[in-house]
Amino acid sequence: MHQFQDLEALNPDLTPEVMSKVDEVIRKFKDKPGALIPVLEECQIIVGYLPVELQDYIGGKLNLPGSTIYGVVTFYSFFSMVPKGRNVIKVCLGTACYVRGTKQIMEKISAEFGIGIGETTEDRRFSLEAVRCLGACGLAPVMVVNEDTHGAMKPNTVSEILSRYE
Repeated sequence: MHQFQDLEALNPDLTPEVMSKVDEVIRKFKDKPGALIPVLEECQIIVGYLPVELQDYIGGKLNLPGSTIYGVVTFYSFFSMVPKGRNVIKVCLGTACYVRGTKQIMEKISAEFGIGIGETTEDRRFSLEAVRCLGACGLAPVMVVNEDTHGAMKPNTVSEILSRYE
């Protein structure tokens, strides 16, 4: 338990309770070929992201160098080294959406919540991501919050829509 307290001192998200779950995941996959990606996936679900301290811990338990873990985490886009918000806002910057005003949508979100692309609000309510296409060009400009698609967005509708998400 002492090592977990050391981790919590380095990163408050790595509590003893969280790390016990991480250890369970590592035990489940430890001796299986190709264990690294499933371990990282499940640990990201538990913690919400993969901070460097957690990567080092996983590397130590799997007998892999930290550089290997870091390389995998930074290579695959579904892994994140920063905390994600409870609600992930994806704003399309594809051509159809861009010419119809997503830049202004993005600016409105940034101004209202104090976050830029790739950032998360301090209270972890929202994360903001820019994507190249959401596959809803006919609804341009489009914003997706979690799994909900919002089309024909206007800067003056952003606040009302986002107020629905806690």
